[in-house]
Amino acid sequence: MRTDYIIVAVAAYLIGSIPFGYVLVRLFKKQDIRTTGSGNIGATNVARTAPGLGIATLVLDALKGFLPVWFLGRHVPISHDADVTGGAMLLSLAALFAVLGHMFPVWLKFHGGKGVATAAGVFLALSPKAIGLSLLVFLAIFVVTHYVSLASILATACFPAFAYWVGNPWLWRQRSILLTSILISILIIVKHHENIRRLVSGTENKFGKKKVEAATAGTKD
Repeated sequence: MRTDYIIVAVAAYLIGSIPFGYVLVRLFKKQDIRTTGSGNIGATNVARTAPGLGIATLVLDALKGFLPVWFLGRHVPISHDADVTGGAMLLSLAALFAVLGHMFPVWLKFHGGKGVATAAGVFLALSPKAIGLSLLVFLAIFVVTHYVSLASILATACFPAFAYWVGNPWLWRQRSILLTSILISILIIVKHHENIRRLVSGTENKFGKKKVEAATAGTKD
C-alpha cells in the first residue's frame, strides 16, 4: 500500500477520534457525558445536558469530517476518469477514517458516537448540494416525527443517491468516492441499531420530551 494512503488514513482517524462532546462536558460541566442521558458522546445527548455545548459539539464534530476531506480536495490532483493519481482514493480514505475515528475513538476505548455530524462534515466537503438536500430530508422527518434518530438515518441513507444525482459529475464517477459514501451511510445506520429497535417497538424517545428511563433515550451523533 502507498505510504500516503497510510498517512492520510491515520491522520484522518486521529482527527475524527477527538471526542469533543466528552471533552466539552467534562471541561465546562465537570461531568462524564457517558453517564448521563443516553450515554452517547454526540451532540444530541450533550444538548440534553447543556444546549450551548450541544451546538458546539455538533459544529466541532462536523469540522472533524469536513477539514481533512476539504484540505485534500484542494491539495491533491484528482483524475477526471480513472483514478490515475490516487487522489480520489485519498479523499475516500480521509472521509472513511474520519468517521471511523468518531465511532471508535482510541481515547475512549473505541466507544464513540454514531457518526452523523462527522459524516455530515465529510459529505459537505464532497457535495454541498447533496448535503443540502439531505438536510431538507432530515428537517422534514424531524418536524413530522420529532425523532432525531429516524431523521438522521433517512437523511444519511439518501445522501449517496443525492450526490450521484447533483454532485460534481467527474468526482462522483470515481468508484471509490461513491462506494465510500455508501459504506459510511451503512455504518451510521448500523450504529443506530438500538434506535431502530426502539422505533419498531414504539419506545424511542422524541427529542425535547423528558425521558422516563435512560434506556429508552434516542440518540444522534
